[in-house]
Amino acid sequence: MKKVLKWLGGGLAVLVILAGLLFVNVWYFKPVSIDLFYGRVFLKVALDSPELLTSLRLLDGIGIRGHNARLSDASPQAELESLQTFANEYEVFQRYDRDDYSDEALLSYDVFDYFMSQYVVDGERFLYHSFPVNQMFGIQSSLPNFMVDQHVIEDQTGAEHYLARLQQFDEVFAQVVEGLRLREQRGILPPQFAVQKVLKQMREFIDKPASEHLLATHFAERMDALSDQLDAGEREQLSAAVNAAVADSIYPAYRKLIAYLESIESKATSNDGVWRLPDGDEYYANQVAFHTSTDMTPEQIHEIGLQEVARIATEMDAILIAEGLTEGTIGERVQQLAKRPDQLYPDSEAGREQILADYQTILDEIDAGMNAAFNLRPDTGVEVRRVPEFSQDTAPGAYYQGPSLDGERPGVFFANLRNVGEIPKFGMRTLAYHEGIPGHHFQIALTQELKDLPMFRRLIPMTVFSEGWALYAEQLAFEMGYQDDPLDNLGRLQAEMFRAVRLVVDTGMHHKRWSREASIQYMLDYTGMGVDEVTAEIERYLVNPGQALAYKIGMMKILELREYARAALGERFDLKAFHDQVLTHGALPMYLLERVVRDWVDSMQDNATA
Repeated sequence: MKKVLKWLGGGLAVLVILAGLLFVNVWYFKPVSIDLFYGRVFLKVALDSPELLTSLRLLDGIGIRGHNARLSDASPQAELESLQTFANEYEVFQRYDRDDYSDEALLSYDVFDYFMSQYVVDGERFLYHSFPVNQMFGIQSSLPNFMVDQHVIEDQTGAEHYLARLQQFDEVFAQVVEGLRLREQRGILPPQFAVQKVLKQMREFIDKPASEHLLATHFAERMDALSDQLDAGEREQLSAAVNAAVADSIYPAYRKLIAYLESIESKATSNDGVWRLPDGDEYYANQVAFHTSTDMTPEQIHEIGLQEVARIATEMDAILIAEGLTEGTIGERVQQLAKRPDQLYPDSEAGREQILADYQTILDEIDAGMNAAFNLRPDTGVEVRRVPEFSQDTAPGAYYQGPSLDGERPGVFFANLRNVGEIPKFGMRTLAYHEGIPGHHFQIALTQELKDLPMFRRLIPMTVFSEGWALYAEQLAFEMGYQDDPLDNLGRLQAEMFRAVRLVVDTGMHHKRWSREASIQYMLDYTGMGVDEVTAEIERYLVNPGQALAYKIGMMKILELREYARAALGERFDLKAFHDQVLTHGALPMYLLERVVRDWVDSMQDNATA
């Protein structure tokens, strides 16, 4: 028996040593399997981003929750280290021979190659060509939103982790300020309007007693929901600690960021495009390529935009004339329609609640009919919620937040209710289809459920694909009969016009050096959006150059590929099968999506002649 135990003990020791050697090989050298390599890279990225792990809930299900008590390092040194990690991993990746792979494995190889090269090539050159604190996004709004919308407080541990994160705000904000100072030294200052609007946002955010702050009241609500787990004394003690963290960590953090922005307010005097930055033209070209995954120049995209604006304007004009609206620009006439009493909700809390309810009804209706166009449906549902009031003034009109991987948190369509006048009824269907079903929610939730793909392909951000799909979904809903009312169709055309105008004004400001004011006027003339909404959009493009190009470029490519497949396959073309090809490979750059569709068409033709 002793010999057996000794033998088993020796065997176990050997296994431990082998496991250790395997870990060392996988973690520090070139893994024998490229799938292990993909897993290693994803794990390194995830471990450096506790917020990502919280959002995905990958580890919570197996009892690992310590990451929920930490926040990511936001220092310039961490940014450089992250870039160096990508560069090192890309060097290892290039030692795998592409010729060894085929089919889905080859697609994984090419997706990884594309994505990594986007970060590594010119990565250090343009590392600080950005405005990490601006009116649209930044630590000042994204971190509170994250704490409210994604940090889960389901028990005492979750509550303690929430508190621990609040206590780190001061440190993280200081790291962000360090990065802003570094940008300032390099001549990269945010636009004037961004500084002014962020200052206003932050001053209002901390202009209340700590116990009345959003992060404290949200926590108090969660404590009430845990009354069956924690007694009154425990809940009061935790709430008092959170209030103290708001006063002692969060408010000082915001005051330091406010002080820095006040110090550059007199220096940030420009509202021009990124051409004004060092190497600004090259930076914009870099961003155009990144966001569109094409080799189109800004000038080419500008011309496409002008052509699309003219085409869509003709279709919108016909509907407006039929409504008796014949005088003025397209934008002026759409605005007249949008202000009609039959198109508006009451400017009240009850009116806003009704908007959310009507959005949900629209989604439920189209969800019931999606079997006609899709073989696959996501398992996770989608909810409609209001954009948090503290950030609504500078937030977009709507946005989507994907579900957690474990399905515990649904997808969410956030609607901005700052001004009910911005939400005419004729545009609601199209917005719901874009953000929810069959748009972002269908694509993102389905992608997360593709268990056979490497994790990086289920999570990789590809703006041109996801936004292109969502805009394509608007047209698909029309083709399926869900916008057959002429005014609903006008809403669809207005949304497409909005994305076509983006091609013109984004390239106009950053490439052709249009002014902010000229761009606002152009958008007003064609979109029918209000002045405040248009101003927010133009200012969005100024702080996030190139991103707005992705929508229309991606949509046009998907439509082009669909019509190519339809023409090539004739009666054998199946819309469901086409959507399978688009949605079952994860988010792809456009040239790889084209390869997928063309390979599918070739295989269908080969089968027909076999």
